[in-house]
Amino acid sequence: MKNWGKLGVAATLLVAVLSVYQLKNVKAAGGPAQGEGGPYRVLAPIESGNLLLFPVVRADEKSTGETPFITLDEGLKNGEVEVTEAGRARGLVRPRGSSHSPARDNYDRGDEVNTLVLVNHSKRPLLLLAGEIVTGGKQDRIVANDRIVPANADPIDLGVFCIEPGRWTESSATFGAAGKSAAKSFMVQPDVRERAMVDQDQQQVWNSVGGAISQMEAAAAPPASPGGSAPEGSYHRSLGTSSYAKAMQDSGVSEKVDEAAAPVMNAREQVLAQLRDEHAVGVVVAVRGEIIWADLFANTDLLSRYWTKLVRSYAAESLTEGEDHPAPTLADAQHFLDAPSGGTENSEGEVGIYRYRELKSSRTETFGLESLLPGTGYDVHLSKMKLRGEESQVVKPRPDFEPPIHRPDVYSPEIVR
Repeated sequence: MKNWGKLGVAATLLVAVLSVYQLKNVKAAGGPAQGEGGPYRVLAPIESGNLLLFPVVRADEKSTGETPFITLDEGLKNGEVEVTEAGRARGLVRPRGSSHSPARDNYDRGDEVNTLVLVNHSKRPLLLLAGEIVTGGKQDRIVANDRIVPANADPIDLGVFCIEPGRWTESSATFGAAGKSAAKSFMVQPDVRERAMVDQDQQQVWNSVGGAISQMEAAAAPPASPGGSAPEGSYHRSLGTSSYAKAMQDSGVSEKVDEAAAPVMNAREQVLAQLRDEHAVGVVVAVRGEIIWADLFANTDLLSRYWTKLVRSYAAESLTEGEDHPAPTLADAQHFLDAPSGGTENSEGEVGIYRYRELKSSRTETFGLESLLPGTGYDVHLSKMKLRGEESQVVKPRPDFEPPIHRPDVYSPEIVR
């Protein structure tokens, strides 16, 4: 696979634009690449370092039109969405004519690792994706499941996972979005998302975070001197944090992530303009030649609003060490989407608001968020992932990585969903 990161800036931009330009003229040819087996069709990939991103369009070319949702980053930025520790939630409950209302009494409790409280003050419903990060409080957390929060709703219990083992001291009263700017936004990489969505186990998430930070440290470490190696101990806790979010915000790591995503992000507006022209609704993601993930949305607008944080999360995954595979073809990507999920199905949700379903087979797992709000009734977001083997599910942390200390009063083994 070509390494675009070694090209000059001008060449990188040219490659990105030319790669995107192919989307207009390339159609899937023959067999499963026709998209006959499913509702989606894969287009020519955009290459970005160790990444291949296959844009996806609807095979029937239908569109849901404008969607009504506000995103988490948008809501946190403009103050319409507020997230806080459970113990601080009492003051967020809207008065209902009595100071002893059931809603208010429900929040007379302490802080909890796997639960935050969220209030959507917006006039629009809030869309949440599993793996989105909120920073602050007593620990940085990620959203556990896709879900929809109605407009102007009462506070809700938000199921979360900690991605900052070891800290249980308050850094702020409320939580903010990850990334110092929209151009630096991110969510956790696919490996960590998979642990949260599939395993639904806090320890597995911590293990994955530890492995990811180890790989970030290795990627951001200064190169060895000619003919030599890095000084002994230089690899030891070089980022100085157990927080996934803080590790991603480290200047060295952020630079490597941006470098991995450069052919896509340097020509971001051109890429998005072409995706809009093609009415793309998602991407199939391959890392080092292995197809691992797909994110699909109801329309192009939602894809473009999540584009930066998704691409940077994929780029972070591409920094991990691993075996290189031959570059997948259009047919390979199409087969990944069309392969039936089969197996078992589980679902949960709220009547009249959303349904979140899990479809599991022996090799893949698909999660779908369907909006049940008036005027909707369609899938807002789909995640499909390749289930990796036991050895590759979690990138092993470095030998000196210290797992979080178990404190029964803080780290509850039960995940609140």
